[in-house]
Amino acid sequence: MATIREIMDLPLSPVEKGEPVHFKNPPKAFYEAIGQEEGMKELMYDFYDKIYESTIAHFFPQDEEEFEKVKEKNTKFFIQICGGPKVYEGESQGMDLNEYMIRLHDDFSITEKSRIEWLGTMRDALADKAQHVDIDLIKEFWDYLENFSKLTVNTFADGSTYYAAYTQAKEEVAGSNFSEVVFGEP
Repeated sequence: MATIREIMDLPLSPVEKGEPVHFKNPPKAFYEAIGQEEGMKELMYDFYDKIYESTIAHFFPQDEEEFEKVKEKNTKFFIQICGGPKVYEGESQGMDLNEYMIRLHDDFSITEKSRIEWLGTMRDALADKAQHVDIDLIKEFWDYLENFSKLTVNTFADGSTYYAAYTQAKEEVAGSNFSEVVFGEP
């Protein structure tokens, strides 16, 4: 079980332009503990409802029907990336899911400030919908989000743009795949 304080204290680290980013997909145990498809849907729909009221709402469709489609599609991504059924395969067109998600964000000017807003909104949703989940599982989910989200930042305070080049290096560690993604021109 997680407390609101434990969830709200989940760490944030800054993006370091040009530095490799290491991440591991969330464990299937998080997907199971959150309540599988239905629980993930509750978490993600709460998250995107909060996003719609945030300072980064402009990145998302303002039409309610279109926004509902985004919520449904992104929920499928998180279901699959967390070890659930392969419900996002058609969207990624055969590309690795993480690489696909990075490339999808290339069309937006995403700053560190936007990333922190996105993560803060996810923290709020986790505090609302995931208190029944063991904090260690939440931390593993958070570690994925916190590190992976660095790869979507492409616009920096100095005015430069920089895109993550996806060079996946997998290592088998206790049955888990780690990935390393290096910032650079795609």
